[in-house]
Amino acid sequence: MRIWNRVAAVLAAQRGHLFPWVPVALACGIGTYFALRWEPGLPHYLIACGVALTCGALASRAGAALGPLLWLCALLPAGAVLAGARAHGVAAPVLEFRYYGPVEGRIAGIDRSASDAVRLVLDRVRLDDVPPARTPARVRVSLHGEQGFAPLDPGRRVMMTAHLGPPSGPVEPGGFDFQRHAWFLRLGAVGYTRTPVLLATDTREGARLATLRHALSQRVQAALPGERGAFAAAIMTGDRAGIGQDTLQALRESNLAHLLAISGLHMGLLAGFVFATFRVAFAAVPWLGLRLPAKKLAAGLALAVAAGYLALSGGNVATERAFVMVAVMLVAVMLNRRALSLRAVAVAAVIVLALRPEALLGPGFQMSFAATTALVAAFGLIRDRGGLPGPKWLQPALAVAVSSAVAGAATGPVGAAHFNQIAHFGLPANLLSVPLMGILVMPAAVLAGLLMPFGFEGIALWVMGQGLGWVLAVAHRVAGIEGATGGIVAPGSQVLPLMALGALLLALWQGRLRWLGLAPVALSVLLWAGTERPPILVADSGALVGVMTDKGRVLSAARGAGFVATVWLENDGRPTDQEKAALGWTGAVDLGQGAWLHAARGKRAVFDADCAVRDWLVTNVPNPGGKPCLILDPGKLRDSGALAIWPGKDGPRIVTARGLSGYRLWNTPPEKRRQ
Repeated sequence: MRIWNRVAAVLAAQRGHLFPWVPVALACGIGTYFALRWEPGLPHYLIACGVALTCGALASRAGAALGPLLWLCALLPAGAVLAGARAHGVAAPVLEFRYYGPVEGRIAGIDRSASDAVRLVLDRVRLDDVPPARTPARVRVSLHGEQGFAPLDPGRRVMMTAHLGPPSGPVEPGGFDFQRHAWFLRLGAVGYTRTPVLLATDTREGARLATLRHALSQRVQAALPGERGAFAAAIMTGDRAGIGQDTLQALRESNLAHLLAISGLHMGLLAGFVFATFRVAFAAVPWLGLRLPAKKLAAGLALAVAAGYLALSGGNVATERAFVMVAVMLVAVMLNRRALSLRAVAVAAVIVLALRPEALLGPGFQMSFAATTALVAAFGLIRDRGGLPGPKWLQPALAVAVSSAVAGAATGPVGAAHFNQIAHFGLPANLLSVPLMGILVMPAAVLAGLLMPFGFEGIALWVMGQGLGWVLAVAHRVAGIEGATGGIVAPGSQVLPLMALGALLLALWQGRLRWLGLAPVALSVLLWAGTERPPILVADSGALVGVMTDKGRVLSAARGAGFVATVWLENDGRPTDQEKAALGWTGAVDLGQGAWLHAARGKRAVFDADCAVRDWLVTNVPNPGGKPCLILDPGKLRDSGALAIWPGKDGPRIVTARGLSGYRLWNTPPEKRRQ
């Protein structure tokens, strides 16, 4: 009884501060759904809904102590149901075989791959001899070879001869699951073409906003040639196809890549500039300013402009998330509520998780809400303690420095975990660049958009270009410093959740118990520092084997499977060139108990391979037969996925990608899931 009384007293002390925990509970339920290794069925969803509704009904009548615990019991299954409903709601056919032949579809998006090739996302797809019921809703095709002069605009219906295949699974057990990512994009096939893309019709099929966005991007890049124009087009329209790989790399290595994506920073700067402009405009006309609710009207007009920016930019997930966050704050202003509060951040997070539960797993959601929560909590603490120290004229500079440091500290671990890279000079680069985005670049972008219908956007774009030129110069200068970036090993799956739990306790809990959050943070750091990478990795295609040595991972091939090789080396925290990593390959790997692992690419190499009964042979061609050893060919590896192997005295221990990801909607056909 005493324990319950203490729990009741602790929860009662949190009254008025528990709402920010609602998205945390929802996120735990969503994370549970994605962590399952089997796909829930209708009975599971009915039970989860019953538990959520029952606990929610009881919580509404319970007291201050029992109520929060019942709400927790309601929100956890609710999050799992939301994630499951979303996964089934976006279901679309996935190509189950390798396809080569005619492909026809409407251009729904244009971007660039990591190899700098132009990629087309096509919808309304037609494939030769593939019935509509089995045709993917969307396919993505990389353009290689010599291309013709067909205008590649959104809405154009095009045709080509292409190689297509299903989205690939994780390149290593527990790695990033592209199949799951593609499922929620309704992307049922990916591939490439080496033939010219041709127009199937002369007319556009809908996609008016996409056409307008493409035309605006071309107009901006015509007025601002080079990387500045491509940067400006990315900020104004979300079109990043013009950004070169060198610039992208420099922005990443200087921790300025977030300036390229239309995210919370851009949406916030835009809405803030519009809100301030209308406030000043109303104040400049006293007759209006004294008779109208100027502050609320300015917030409403800023919300309308932000909605237009969302539509014009293509409405991707990051921009939608940013708009929701800005919209919640502007609506709070219109309702005479505090705009920047943890409650407002929680409302935005609930909306985003309800609309797109899969966003929880992406670095964009994690970094956005980590930064926002940390900034609101930090500046709330500063406000409660009387503000920043120092003279008033120094306050803006101090605020920028504090905000950059807090946001960097909050997002740094997330970025390092997802991208295996730390920008050592990211803070000074952001201090030199972010203020200019708010003072010069975004206001100039707004003015350019207003003047563009009249043909007078040139001056505003020139001003915008000067600011972006400075940002690019900072990025290249910082990236050129020796040791600007450092590699970091990919953490285990439990590290980020533990770190997030501890950080949320520190930020959201009231009272001394918040310092208990330091324990899970410290534990996550220890687990990350002690991460052990798999000694042996095998690609699911059989084309590559990687073995960890004292000098880093060595690879079985200097070319081919380049994406897999890059991810392995980055996850090791030792990014290097594939050709260099292949120099140390010895040809055979000791698995223990007298067994050796061999790798052979091509029929001739398999034929010449000499392997004993206890040996393993990894190959990228179908099992030719006649070999006494265990053959790991594409057929076997397709079922298991990529392999992680730990040699030992009692024989090798194997972990498969399939064993960790399980049989889910996005990686298993319905008939196999039933089996």
